[in-house]
Amino acid sequence: MKKLIIICLSLLVNLQFVYSQGIEEMQWDKDFQIHITLANDSNYILDIKELHHTDVAEDGSRSFTYLPTRLETDFVNKLKQTEVDTNSLNQENISNSNKTIWSALHNSIGGGWVHFVNCLLYSLETAYLDIDAPLMKRPESKWKPSPMTESYKRTKKWKYYVPVDQKLAIKEYKIKKGNKNLAHLNDVPPEFINLFLSTKQSEYEQMNFNYRKRDKAKIDMIKILVGANYLGEIQIKYIKSMVLKSMVDYAEDQLPSVIIFDNFNAAVAMSLNETGYQVDKIVFADEKFISPETRLGRINQIDLIVNQINLVNKEVFQQKLKSYYTNSSSK
Repeated sequence: MKKLIIICLSLLVNLQFVYSQGIEEMQWDKDFQIHITLANDSNYILDIKELHHTDVAEDGSRSFTYLPTRLETDFVNKLKQTEVDTNSLNQENISNSNKTIWSALHNSIGGGWVHFVNCLLYSLETAYLDIDAPLMKRPESKWKPSPMTESYKRTKKWKYYVPVDQKLAIKEYKIKKGNKNLAHLNDVPPEFINLFLSTKQSEYEQMNFNYRKRDKAKIDMIKILVGANYLGEIQIKYIKSMVLKSMVDYAEDQLPSVIIFDNFNAAVAMSLNETGYQVDKIVFADEKFISPETRLGRINQIDLIVNQINLVNKEVFQQKLKSYYTNSSSK
């Protein structure tokens, strides 16, 4: 007998970065739900209101586009073959690739910025990576620089190498924004930033206990990026190791990600492979009322949009990568 699983929001948030068993059938019902049947004969129902919506046009955006999709199976399998060394976090084991959190992870996972975001988020969601882990704690010291430096003034109250406290993190974010020095934070989805800025410390502390682990992961990722320029090599290697270790246990038995393209009345099952987003399946809300020609035309348009997103993301990524290495070599 087939299993019927109703997905509510509290469960759905944990299904964005997982494997698909293979979609046998996907339907958009009149009750505003997506019905999915997987190859293992399991049935799932997704509420349209709780899925990610986008209205990106065919001419596309010339800026970076982030879509919350699962990681594609082959990409994860490749990461699972990457050697993970979590025991030798000493200075002798530090390489040039561990000079920044970006270079450390990019050299390990490949891909572009969206791969960086997805893998980092997954490691935080699953608690492999913890921003207040012992290796992230700053040593206690009464030492003060003379003359007083700007970095010391900004971090003297931090107990960790990233600002764990919400007030301190938001303060550092606003300083960086005022100095036009947000770096990769400029490419973090706006909804992540809004969540970070609107969350009080008391709310943040409760997120692990009220089914908001995914929200906490988004905030913790921003805190890592906010404090990225203060990270030591040991902390960077710790973060890289935990991200790779989380990939080894990446879930294999749950749903694909579905994105709603509002301007096409389309539900698009998508995944992220090594080169970018890929479309796995498309269904339309008005499927029964459109001609085969209209249906094919919409599918072609959506394919073009996804290809354009991948192209622009790649261009933006290459520009930033070139700028990163140019600035690094000039230091």
